[in-house]
Amino acid sequence: MRVKSLTKLAIIIFLSFNLAGCTFIFQKGRRSDIQKIEELSRQLDELDRAKRLLEDRLSQEIKDKQVRLQMMEKGLVITVVGDVLFDSGKAKIRPEAHSILDKIASVLGENVPQLNVGIEGHTDNEPIRFSAWKSNWELSTARALGVLHYIVDNKGILPSRVSAIGYGEYQPVATNDTKEGRQLNRRVEIVILPEGTTKAKETPQDTLVEPKENLK
Repeated sequence: MRVKSLTKLAIIIFLSFNLAGCTFIFQKGRRSDIQKIEELSRQLDELDRAKRLLEDRLSQEIKDKQVRLQMMEKGLVITVVGDVLFDSGKAKIRPEAHSILDKIASVLGENVPQLNVGIEGHTDNEPIRFSAWKSNWELSTARALGVLHYIVDNKGILPSRVSAIGYGEYQPVATNDTKEGRQLNRRVEIVILPEGTTKAKETPQDTLVEPKENLK
């Protein structure tokens, strides 16, 4: 319980700076600061409820290590293994993966309809050789857009809530020196963002793409 409380406090502090800017300073006893903390705590409780609901609906996928859920500083992160969603070098969603996205979209639409969603595409560091993509940046962006269009065009998620971004190979979560590590790095992260946040924090290497046209 203490670890969970400390994690929640760390996220509250991060969100305070993320939403209000670096000039935001808590002052002990000031009512406005107490209200900000209470609001941020409410938002985290809301994300935590969504996390528990997703854990229930995706229990088999989580057990099979196809999906991972994490409460992180940027929001509630739903990580789907890229090999489950896409064939190698492709950005078209596999029919077998539709049920996973359907379950996620139902929570986005029914349980957190007021929250924005950031979709992040990631790859391993294997260079593009036998496809039309110029680099892993293009592939990861196209994959993020593919997920975006699926939940917007087919599941009714409002386009104004959603953004897509491609990180290519530049934010690995495991070593690229092993087959297992590369598989973990090939992923799509669907991030349920706290209120007032339009997209996850970017780095200079980000490629931000807004929805414009359907991917076939």
